[in-house]
Amino acid sequence: MKHLIPLVLIGGLMTACQTAPTVDTGFLSAYDGLTTREGTLRASIRERLDTAAAEAIDQVYLEPAVLVGDAGARVSEADRALVLREVDRQVCYEVSERFTVVQTPTAQTARIRTGVTVINPTGQAGSGVSAVANVLIPGPGTLRVPGTTGGLAAEAEMLAPSGAQVAALAWARNANVVGTDTPSLSPVGDALQMAEPFGDAVGDAVSPSDREVRSIPDPDPCARYGPRTQPAGFVTRLVTGLYVPEVNTGNREDAEPDE
Repeated sequence: MKHLIPLVLIGGLMTACQTAPTVDTGFLSAYDGLTTREGTLRASIRERLDTAAAEAIDQVYLEPAVLVGDAGARVSEADRALVLREVDRQVCYEVSERFTVVQTPTAQTARIRTGVTVINPTGQAGSGVSAVANVLIPGPGTLRVPGTTGGLAAEAEMLAPSGAQVAALAWARNANVVGTDTPSLSPVGDALQMAEPFGDAVGDAVSPSDREVRSIPDPDPCARYGPRTQPAGFVTRLVTGLYVPEVNTGNREDAEPDE
């Protein structure tokens, strides 16, 4: 073990760089006008928003996230499904605080489309080393072994009822070797953790900056994804030093919301 700790310390001394932008995949209906969001330290964010068109929208239908190209080629079918579901969950949470999310689209409903374009697997052996080292080396944040972190890239757009693009987002982020990204023994542990900041970015990208954040609707349109908070996941991370999908992703489905 004394030989493993210095390895992690070296990773901790490395500067966490911003994730490099990904190429346009063709998933979005248009890429014209995408501009880089300034001031982001860890993620690559390119976006555009027609503010006037977005202000006129209230009801939104969320299309299920899909894989784009060979995004999931390096992980299993089950892990691909887990990532897509977590992306859907986080997008639903954020959009529902800004718009009325409907379960069935109509001719008057806007749509949000989401495509996962990259799933970078997490190095499981390196995550095990990091978990042990983080327990032995107290302090804020986590340290990761360089070269073993994974990540996620995804694109999303809001389409008006007419089909015109109202907002668009191209987003990518890899877990950092030093920070708050928890190691995981799951090959998609990092990709799953990146789903939350991606959902945050979608909510910001499709909503005018002066739009008020709403209280969680009742009934909750995202109830099918389970509870919005995962206290068991927090405790598991604290005790084991690991991100465990089974207790962090809310994969236990609740009953459908009452009509």
